[in-house]
Amino acid sequence: MYINDKLDELLNAEPVRHYSITYKHHVIFWVIYFLLNTLRWGSIHNDFGLSLKTNLIGFPIHIALAYFNIYFLMPKYVYTRKYVTYAVLILASLFAMLVLKFNLTYYLVSTNVMPESSEHTDSITLSYAFTTMFGELYVVAFATAIKITVDWLREHSKLHDLEKRQLTTELKFLRSQVSPHFFFNTLNNIYSLTLEKSNKAPEVILKLSALMRYLLYATRKRKQDLKSEIDCIQNYIDLERIRFNDSLRIDIGISGDLENKTIAPMLLVPLIENCFKHGASKNIGDMYIAIEINVTDDFLYFNVSNTIPKNDADSKLATRGGGIGLSNVKKRLELGYNPEDYELSIFEKENMFHVDLELKV
Repeated sequence: MYINDKLDELLNAEPVRHYSITYKHHVIFWVIYFLLNTLRWGSIHNDFGLSLKTNLIGFPIHIALAYFNIYFLMPKYVYTRKYVTYAVLILASLFAMLVLKFNLTYYLVSTNVMPESSEHTDSITLSYAFTTMFGELYVVAFATAIKITVDWLREHSKLHDLEKRQLTTELKFLRSQVSPHFFFNTLNNIYSLTLEKSNKAPEVILKLSALMRYLLYATRKRKQDLKSEIDCIQNYIDLERIRFNDSLRIDIGISGDLENKTIAPMLLVPLIENCFKHGASKNIGDMYIAIEINVTDDFLYFNVSNTIPKNDADSKLATRGGGIGLSNVKKRLELGYNPEDYELSIFEKENMFHVDLELKV
């Protein structure tokens, strides 16, 4: 199963059930088991009184041996891989049970301790020992299997819950990774505008407020309206324009039906941020960024390109897929979408760095 399928299953799953065995479950199990066994042997021997007596003697032994195995022998020897010691002790326990059961049946119920046999059995024979020990082992194995199954379900539910928390936390972290440098630069720009008593200052503060509000609240959701994501991009670009003034040219094209389309929040913003971080901020002279957003049917076609910085090895390395922003987007696509629902292309052409994303929305 793909990790994104797993995440979708986890985030949409019902609340995790925490499996446990209470005292009530123990009582119900043994009462039902006792009644069924009494009726079964009573029907076989056509003597329900005898069946009741033998089960009243046998069941306390069943219970003691089952719990001795589950809560002492297995944790101490099986879980610590002391298998030989465990085998010796379980056989010794079965033999001790055999002697106890024989004496209780012989003196309290009947001298014929094995009524199902064709012969009168008043001593511990090989047939009696094998039949009794095997039957006891069956009861112990049945009770142990139930305990192991419940333990596995409990651990599986804990793992399921932990995995859900980890993946949810990772997604929230990835969604919130807009570069802090952007906010520092914007605050510096606002400071400069206030010193100049520019009329732009209130507008810039409102745009920054809207961007931060989106960042804080939209990232709590798995999916956000595509229009809200595009508004966030527009605010981001408007704030960056202040820093670059006329040295930066940006062309934006938006087309198609944006209504009722959703997208993972803050998925596209890192791609825009990457243009400014590794493109515009590294360039000297005129800079160019082109953004094309088109929605056709149920797919978003998002294309962004920027001028490649000249003589800047670090920026070239980042633009070729090694940048944090692009790695962030790749990881989030893997976590949040099925492989057939998106296609991401990163390439260079004619001194421009291109990122093309086709995404089901």
